[in-house]
Amino acid sequence: MENKVILVLSDRLGQGDKNLGEGILETFFTLLKQKEQKPKAIFCMNRGVFTMTDQSLVSVHLKELENQGVEVLACKTCADYYEVSDKLTAGKISGMDKFIELSSQYEVLTLS
Repeated sequence: MENKVILVLSDRLGQGDKNLGEGILETFFTLLKQKEQKPKAIFCMNRGVFTMTDQSLVSVHLKELENQGVEVLACKTCADYYEVSDKLTAGKISGMDKFIELSSQYEVLTLS
């Protein structure tokens, strides 16, 4: 996992029931933070930026991963579009250039 970047495109995992998808995504990050090997970074785009706010229980896990040394980044365009730039409780704002840089160096695992 340490040679990967996780790309989070939504505030839930999968296309089914909203509550189920949110729960599955939270479970993913709950288990990820317990693993010895961590990803290089987590980059949130589109509705994925909501996972970095209090609107999502995932934000607690992202904050813990950040404290464990994982870069947690939000797409600036997306955060601005959804008006959450000032509501992030985990991570920081970044640009697409950073994602391009990371994706050229590390394998990308996409969650949508």
